[in-house]
Amino acid sequence: MAKENKTNAMRKLDSMKIPYREHYYTDSAALAGTEVAAVLGENPARVFKTLVTVAKSGSHYVFLVPVAEELDLKKAAAAVGEKSVSMLKAKELLPLTGYVHGGCSPIGMKKFFTTTIHSSAKDCETIFFSGGRIGFQIELSLTELEKVIPFQLRDIIAQTSSR
Repeated sequence: MAKENKTNAMRKLDSMKIPYREHYYTDSAALAGTEVAAVLGENPARVFKTLVTVAKSGSHYVFLVPVAEELDLKKAAAAVGEKSVSMLKAKELLPLTGYVHGGCSPIGMKKFFTTTIHSSAKDCETIFFSGGRIGFQIELSLTELEKVIPFQLRDIIAQTSSR
């Protein structure tokens, strides 16, 4: 891939000499995470979406959850020691992180925010997450990801009656 097509996330991984797999999809209709997983031919339990929240305190937090799951805001707040968190408005995402909705990577944001990944990730050899642009996914092990960004693993997904 040409250097100018690299995203901030990929440049960060390259600069730290951390090996990763790039995955691309051109199906622009695949914006929902489960559609991205289907286009990539991957189990949705291994494909994570990056969600940015804001707490009542004004602090921002990043959460990664499997694409077929929903973030439980109460569990998320408890995981980061806040009374409550809410989803960041889409229009605030680019100025805060440098990434657009649907292409937000936990790596290479304008500044680092406390990051929590759903505990199911520990059961995966590698996980997929946005590479920093719509149509780009990065596949990385948690061991390698931890070399780039500190994170904690917690149960942060909503429980549904179908489980």
